[in-house]
Amino acid sequence: MRTLLRPAVVSLLLLTLLTGVLYPVAVTGIGAALFPHQAAGSQLRAGDRVVGSALIGQPFSGPQYFWSRPSATGPVPYNGALSSGSNLGPSNPALHQAVADRIAALRAADPDNLAPVPVDLVTASASGLDPHITPAAAEFQAARVARSRGLPVDSVRALVARYTEGRQFGILGEPRVHVLRLNLALDGVTAAP
Repeated sequence: MRTLLRPAVVSLLLLTLLTGVLYPVAVTGIGAALFPHQAAGSQLRAGDRVVGSALIGQPFSGPQYFWSRPSATGPVPYNGALSSGSNLGPSNPALHQAVADRIAALRAADPDNLAPVPVDLVTASASGLDPHITPAAAEFQAARVARSRGLPVDSVRALVARYTEGRQFGILGEPRVHVLRLNLALDGVTAAP
C-alpha cells in the first residue's frame, strides 16, 4: 500500500508546486514585464491620482456628464469582482421594466429630446462593466451635456469625435466612445495611462 501511496502523494505535491505556484508566478511576472500598464489594471490617472480603469465603466448621473451603459453587477454597479450579465431574457418582465425605467430617466433628464433612445443606454453589456457607449448614444446625450455646461453643442460633439475609438485593427468591433475619458475631458482633466 505504501509503495502505491508514496508516488501519488509525491506527484500531487510536485504538480501542486508546478501548477499552483511556479506557473502562476511565471505568468504574472512575464505579464508584468511585458504589459505593465495592463497588469496593473489599465489604470487611468489624472496627475498622481487614479481616476478609474480603461476597462471598467463608472456610473455618471449628473446632467452635465455623459451617462454610461447600465451595469448588470449588483448590488454595487461596475463591480469588477461581480462581472456578469443580468441573464434576463428578452421576454422577461423584469428586463422590460428596467428598460422602461431607464428610458423614463433619460427622457426626464432631457424632455426636449424626442430621438429614439439607443439600445446601449438602456441595456447592460454581457460583462456588466462596459466603459464604452456607441457614438449614437453619445450623440443622443450631447445636447443635454452642452446645455448643462453652458457649452455650444458643436464643441461637445467635437469632443465626442475626439474620444471616439475606431474598430480594433480597423476591422473588429464597432466604433465606440470611452465615457470616463470623455467626461474627464469635459471637466478639463486629461487622463493618462
